[in-house]
Amino acid sequence: MTSTIFALSSGSPPAAIGVIRISGPRAGAALEALAGPLPAPRTAALRWLVDGRGDRLDRALILWFPGPRTATGEDLAELHVHGGRAVVAALQAALGAMDGLRPAEPGEFTRRAFANGVIDLAEAEGLGDLLAAETEGQRRHALAIAGGALSRQVEAWQQAILEASARIEAILDFGDEGDVDADEARPRAIADGVAAGIARLLAAPPAERLRDGVRVVLAGPPNAGKSTLFNALAGREAAIVTDIPGTTRDVIEAPIMLAGQPILLIDTAGLRDGDDPVERIGVARAEDALAGADIVLWLGDPGAAPDHPGLIRIGARCDTTGHTAGVDLSVSVHAGEGMDRLRDLLIDHVRALLPREADLAVNARQRAALEEALEGLHLATSTDALLFAEGLRLARVALDRITGRAGIEDMLDGLFGRFCIGK
Repeated sequence: MTSTIFALSSGSPPAAIGVIRISGPRAGAALEALAGPLPAPRTAALRWLVDGRGDRLDRALILWFPGPRTATGEDLAELHVHGGRAVVAALQAALGAMDGLRPAEPGEFTRRAFANGVIDLAEAEGLGDLLAAETEGQRRHALAIAGGALSRQVEAWQQAILEASARIEAILDFGDEGDVDADEARPRAIADGVAAGIARLLAAPPAERLRDGVRVVLAGPPNAGKSTLFNALAGREAAIVTDIPGTTRDVIEAPIMLAGQPILLIDTAGLRDGDDPVERIGVARAEDALAGADIVLWLGDPGAAPDHPGLIRIGARCDTTGHTAGVDLSVSVHAGEGMDRLRDLLIDHVRALLPREADLAVNARQRAALEEALEGLHLATSTDALLFAEGLRLARVALDRITGRAGIEDMLDGLFGRFCIGK
């Protein structure tokens, strides 16, 4: 990476302050061209910024960070300017006119940090989640991953597996020479301990629930009151409500927050057999939504409810139909009866499905790598020492992919493309 990049790293103008970041081998020269002699490293200085013609652009704070101990691992400069559109545009134009400088691509600053070893891939993913965090739980978890919590755990497992590998390789190569401990109990115990730790992490709730919300699906027969309840929980008229059975033909989604917990609320078509081809498509989509649900609010005959671990049987319209036997809760949207209890019940179920504050949670990519590592460690349970060594090697390779040390080129563009331009 020989080019020098620049971008606005703060929010879009107008704003009180705009932070423009410059990174690369010509960052120091660019800062000197704008502001004169470089200030002391990591010390803010107040300077006039001028363009190539010598015209003043703004009076701003400047910072100089010589590499490699910087956010990107290379020379880095920051301009803290007034955040008006004209000021930011003028400075970006001045930088763009300099030889060797170009605007940054989305996520390019973070990608350079990864390429230069400042952060690993798991930490980069955590940083991306931190930028997108909307809830306190999302913020805490993303901050832990960005701060290296998962990377440190993976590194500990890698070191343990390396020790087991070294021991078993010594046994294979020199076990018959008498000066090498030929007992395989120690490396096998190490492998078993790592496998148990990975299994515990895989059993924890996935990170996607924190990011996307717990999927709460309202299901039941037509005209059961699903859409009315959906609108009440969503706090808006998101679904059309009529007395005509089969009004809802498609899956309708609404992201909501209950007590700071992220939920993806999903309304579905009424489940029934029919000849209408459009309605059959809606029923098929409703069944797909049920299959992917974390929690199901069932509005219908309690005896016909699906077998689901997150099932809550709801007796709707209790103000007109009375309390239904066999349900977990009776509610009336119009009278308000049972609605607070339903929200409390949902919050309890949702919290049980989300990672606890002290827990790590892994995303789908990390989970796949951990599952492969666990498969390798299961292979390492073989009594054959060669298969044991091969299983340890496979586990090491899989764990390497979590931190980005092997096999990561195919997903880098997709990951860093999620970042903002100035990040």
